[in-house]
Amino acid sequence: MSTAAPAQPQPQPIDPSSSPAEPPATGFRRIAAALTYRDFRVLWFGALTSTIGTWMQSVAQNWLVLTIAGTSSAFFLGLDSFLGQLPILLFTLVGGVVADRHDRRRLLLTSQYVQMTAAFILAGLVFANVVRIWHVLALSVLTGLAQAFGGPAYQSLLPSLVRQEHVPNAIAFNSIQFNLSRVIGPLIAGLALAAFGMVACFGLNGLSFLAVIAAILSMHIKHIPQARQTRLHEELKSGFTFVRSHHAFVSLAVLGFAATFLGNPMLTFLPLFARNVFHGDVTVYTHLMSFAGAGAVTGALVVAWLGKFPHMGRTLLTIQVVLGGLITAFAITRLFWINAALLFACGAGMVMVFSTLSSLVQMNAPNEMRGRVMSIYMVAFRGGMPLGSLLGGWLANTTSAPTVLTINGILMSIVAAWFLLKNPDVRAL
Repeated sequence: MSTAAPAQPQPQPIDPSSSPAEPPATGFRRIAAALTYRDFRVLWFGALTSTIGTWMQSVAQNWLVLTIAGTSSAFFLGLDSFLGQLPILLFTLVGGVVADRHDRRRLLLTSQYVQMTAAFILAGLVFANVVRIWHVLALSVLTGLAQAFGGPAYQSLLPSLVRQEHVPNAIAFNSIQFNLSRVIGPLIAGLALAAFGMVACFGLNGLSFLAVIAAILSMHIKHIPQARQTRLHEELKSGFTFVRSHHAFVSLAVLGFAATFLGNPMLTFLPLFARNVFHGDVTVYTHLMSFAGAGAVTGALVVAWLGKFPHMGRTLLTIQVVLGGLITAFAITRLFWINAALLFACGAGMVMVFSTLSSLVQMNAPNEMRGRVMSIYMVAFRGGMPLGSLLGGWLANTTSAPTVLTINGILMSIVAAWFLLKNPDVRAL
């Protein structure tokens, strides 16, 4: 067994064909800095198309669970979210090591193929009218497994597509495409559900993966991993050692977990708010999703415009305190348009928190360790989603969804305030 230490991190070269002709200055060129890089631009548009399909499936799948789960719908909504994220808890750390050892583009392609297959299988089950709740849950696990390996590969490849000073802009634009899709996807899903039924949403999602697959195949930049003499478990251990020796990474992981554990149930429970609070149907649900998505796009544009700026850590914590208050206000309000405005603000706050957290991790992680560092962060960040949804779903069955969100919002503000007042690691970033 070799005990050789990993080589010292070397900066990742930028493909000259991907570099901008001149530094972006002000206005739109400042906001769109990352889009001046060819490979990032190609991947961005491919991911936008695919993520629109993913949100279409998310809307249809939540409504499918609500339809076939009966009186246990709140529990099964949380369970479906939990099982979709469970493989991320179990395998993302391994996925991070694999992303450092192997071609990240090939890992991404494999992940897309598996997710595309899962979407087509669900479409076939619904079309044949044989779908059962366990089918939905099993396919969520399969999709989550693909994301557990594709996620670290994508996150660690992203900073290689732009210069370091544009990494926050690239991450913000990644959030923009994700949340722009969250606006467009539910709207298209609502139309498709009304006109063609759920099978159309699942089938179109399967087809949408072809766009990101084509984008990955057309990229110019290559990831050629350095030769490794250490074994996989030794590299995994070295990743933990690196993170433990840098307390800021530990603090960012804790904040990421708190943000998703306490914040994600708001999105998970939107079908319940649409039906039980506002007494509406899938149209009300898609409108709520669109308000959250529109706010998220706005928040991502703000992050993209700011780019890398002083006191990012302090700003992050302040926004997270405010976000907790907004979630609480949304939970206790019963006027649709006020709720819509609060949901817009929550969407903006969530994406600003998520994007800034990811930017701070990626900018401070060396390239050779980035896959492992990002995988550790992603376990905390993504792990908060299923655990928060599962616990929140169980509590919502015994109390109510608004009660759970009220408690979550208060706790989120308390956690962020503690870091702001007592912990210097994040404040100093």
